[in-house]
Amino acid sequence: MHTNNTNKIIYPELSFKINGVCFKVHNQLGRYSREKQYCDLLEEEFKKLKISYKREYKIKGAGNTVDFLIADGIILEIKAKRIILKDDYYQLQRYLQSSGCKLGLLVNFRNRYLKPTRVIKIDTKNKTKFL
Repeated sequence: MHTNNTNKIIYPELSFKINGVCFKVHNQLGRYSREKQYCDLLEEEFKKLKISYKREYKIKGAGNTVDFLIADGIILEIKAKRIILKDDYYQLQRYLQSSGCKLGLLVNFRNRYLKPTRVIKIDTKNKTKFL
């Protein structure tokens, strides 16, 4: 039987763990803390769980700084604002393009109910042109 790789979830176990940490931090701090407070507590939890990460990682040659680069494969971008805008998704997509990572997680801690969003790197090299 042929399996289709396009439906394969990227980093399922690790992204599940990261989401769990985000929910724990959201439950502890609530929805009205500052972005730095969320990042500080996330960092503590990542250390406890021995999740490999780099905080405020500068992407070489791009001038971009991501909140967290986890296991050299997932970008975690933290927000603490009323609403997520298209620009936030574009920002994360830029980070994915310049870093070479395939998966980004966009998390807005200001929401009453936390909804981490998976953002997949768009393959710009193999885009087909429509006539």
